[in-house]
Amino acid sequence: MSSIYQHFRPEEKHFIDTVLDWKEYVENTYAPKLADFLDPRQQFILKSIIGEAADVKYKFFGGKEQSERKRVLLYPEYFEPSNEDFQVGLYEIEYPRKFIRLEHPMVLGSLMSLGVKRDKFGDILVDEDRIQLFSSEEIEQFLMAEFREVGRAAVHLKKLPIHEAIQESEEWKEKEISAASLRLDGIISSVFNISRQKSQTLIEQKLVKLNWKTVENPAAECMEGDMISARRLGRCRIIELLGTTKKNKSRLKVGILK
Repeated sequence: MSSIYQHFRPEEKHFIDTVLDWKEYVENTYAPKLADFLDPRQQFILKSIIGEAADVKYKFFGGKEQSERKRVLLYPEYFEPSNEDFQVGLYEIEYPRKFIRLEHPMVLGSLMSLGVKRDKFGDILVDEDRIQLFSSEEIEQFLMAEFREVGRAAVHLKKLPIHEAIQESEEWKEKEISAASLRLDGIISSVFNISRQKSQTLIEQKLVKLNWKTVENPAAECMEGDMISARRLGRCRIIELLGTTKKNKSRLKVGILK
C-alpha cells in the first residue's frame, strides 16, 4: 500500500485513501459509486490508482466535454453509465445585467460563503454578461433557496437543460517543452518564456497557484496532472512527463491557455 503513496505528494494521501475506499465499496457491493467534482489533478490521481484493466471502471462528466472540474462515477463491469447518472445540473444566474457586471471570482466567493464545499460545484461559465454554473443536483433545492446575492447584486438561479451550457471560446494549445528540472519556477519559465528570476518573483509575490492553491516556494516540485496559473501570464496543465533529454533536462507535454 505504501508503494502507492510514494508516487504522490504527502498532502494527497487523504484523497488517495478516499479513492481506495470508493474502489472497495464498488468491489464489495457490486454497485456504482458517484463522487463529487474533482479537479484535473484529482482526476489524474484516480486514473492512476484505478487503472484501466481493473474490475472497477470509472467515467468522468462535468456537464460538457471540455469541463475542467468533473464528477466521477465508479462502477462494476456490468453497469453502463449515462450522463444522467452523474446528477450534474446546469444553472444560469439571473441578475440586473444593465446595472452591474458579475465576474467568476465574485460568483465563486458568494457560493462558498453559503458554507457548501467547493467539490459540490463544477465549472463556472462566463460569456460577457451571462454566467452559468454546474452543480451537484443533490444541493439544488438549497441553492435555489439560499443563493440570493453576489456582491451587492440580487440574484436567482434558473435551471437549464445541460445542452444549453455556454460554449466558451478558450482553447488549450498542446506543446512539448524542456525544463532544467520539475521545480515550479523552472516550469513557469519554460512554459511562458520568461526568466527564472521573474518566475521566482511572481511566486514570491503570491501571484502563482498550483492546483488552485497559492504557492510561495519556487522549488515546489511539479507532477503530472498539475494545473499551474500565473497572474497576467495564463494557465498551463502538465499533461505528461516524457522523460529526460540527453542534457538531462526534463521533457514535458503541457497544455497552455493564455
